[in-house]
Amino acid sequence: QIDPKDYTFSGLKDETVGRLPGKVAGQQFIIQDCENCSIYIFDHSATITIDDCVNCQIFLGPVKSSVFFRSCKDCKCVVACQQFRTRDCKKLEVFLCCATQPIIESSTGMKFGCFQYYYPELALQFKDAGLSIFNNTWSNIHDFTPVSGENNWGLLPENAAVQDYVPLPSSEELRAVRISTNATRSIIPVTRGRRQKSSDESCLVVFFAGDYTTANARKLIDEMTGKSFQLVQTKEILMKAEDAHRVFQQWASEFIPLLEKGPVVALEFNGDGAVEGCRSTVNEVFSATQVFVSESKASASQDVDNFYNFADMQMGM
Repeated sequence: QIDPKDYTFSGLKDETVGRLPGKVAGQQFIIQDCENCSIYIFDHSATITIDDCVNCQIFLGPVKSSVFFRSCKDCKCVVACQQFRTRDCKKLEVFLCCATQPIIESSTGMKFGCFQYYYPELALQFKDAGLSIFNNTWSNIHDFTPVSGENNWGLLPENAAVQDYVPLPSSEELRAVRISTNATRSIIPVTRGRRQKSSDESCLVVFFAGDYTTANARKLIDEMTGKSFQLVQTKEILMKAEDAHRVFQQWASEFIPLLEKGPVVALEFNGDGAVEGCRSTVNEVFSATQVFVSESKASASQDVDNFYNFADMQMGM
């Protein structure tokens, strides 16, 4: 028998509380009327609502469907979810991983950054919540109630460190979780999103489904960011033959047979020399793997547009 009390934090003040990996196990969770609290859910859950919380630091592990903040203010959060919404909130600062377009409504002073977090159980929790680590539209905010001449949201500073916003837990019980907030160890690849690109040259790389797709994509991200290229966006999505013709054009026939194995993982890298950098790295490191890489600087921006236009339509954004 499930006791709702095990899945609720209510009316707390000046406390550090949380749930260890395995303790929520896909249930829904409620956080309400908390003040000056540090709250950590180190597990996956179905949905989470956060109501009337003030000056709290909150970490939410992967949420299968929605996270909804209502009437909260001055909170700093790290959140991974399928859908993210706020209503009647003031001054939330959120490091976000969200599979669909995040929505704010009647909310002001909102700031967003890219989710950056690691602990050993987190990768499996993403799987259990049905979330891909590559589908993250953290910076593509939709303001449901825009005010003319005002901006209700913006992006956190590029060098914002998670730990400065949501410190690691201080309680004995929660310290057992082996956390890293180092961007290079983050389960979610840290992307630039909607930030200004440093160069007018981008490159699209697409990995096809197989046993090592995730590992290969991560390896290329490490190689390319190690050479000072920037990862702009990532996406994991199923493609059909007609999509392949749109995206891969004259090379479509080569890749169509690979699409039946499962979703592709696409990466956009940016920086002067990105195409040459991607092509040489892929040739060196993944010589035995079939990978699509933009052919030239001239075609690359079209490749990126073709792929992400298709992906956005698929994701219904």
